[in-house]
Amino acid sequence: MVTQIQPQTQPEVIYPDSDGQPVANNTIQFRWIVEIKQNIDWLFASDPNVFVAGDLFWYPVEGRNKIFNAPDVMVVLGRPKGDRLSYLQWKEGGTPPQVVFEILSPSNTQVEMDKKLLFYDRYGVEEYYIYDPDSNNLQGWLRSEDGLDVIPQMEDWVSPRLKIRFVPSPEDLQLYRPDGERFSSYAEISQRLEQEHKRAEQAEQARRNAIPQLLQMGLSIEQVAQALSLSVEEVQRMS
Repeated sequence: MVTQIQPQTQPEVIYPDSDGQPVANNTIQFRWIVEIKQNIDWLFASDPNVFVAGDLFWYPVEGRNKIFNAPDVMVVLGRPKGDRLSYLQWKEGGTPPQVVFEILSPSNTQVEMDKKLLFYDRYGVEEYYIYDPDSNNLQGWLRSEDGLDVIPQMEDWVSPRLKIRFVPSPEDLQLYRPDGERFSSYAEISQRLEQEHKRAEQAEQARRNAIPQLLQMGLSIEQVAQALSLSVEEVQRMS
């Protein structure tokens, strides 16, 4: 009787999605992370294949759960939007984040940042930016044939991938969209959305008010609907 030896199953590799550490060490660092992440989200809102994340664990090598990093902000062009517990690169078509941002806090050490630079260089990041809000210092690296090279002049630098412009000022860093509009804070974005909502409500109310006036002028329901870009049913319901 021949006994077949069953192949041993490999233990499942667990890829943690948290290290128990806070996203940011202070409100200034957190504000910058949120502002950059939200504005890039907004910039690519109409493109379903641009994934933007903040403080998300990125595992570049399958089976190696000790090799990971969690960029403050990372942008992956060519990958669909959607929630993820972590970014497992082999499940994302092998696509690494092309653009990474790190916002420094007083607790960051030079050794730590040197390790991050080596990691991003080794695993395919094309653009890497570090901003220190305390010293108002901006640094950048761009991938060449030999890896990530320092960008010698960051003033008015335009990201090749994102097309956003970096404008360091004596006070702080300013970022501009491709259309020339400055990156907005969370409060500014909320205020703008509220204003747009109010304008939409006012326009809708103006159309409602116009219906009885047009009908009194002798226009048919069909003509009113055409004039106000409404359906006949909507005109009937509003009149």
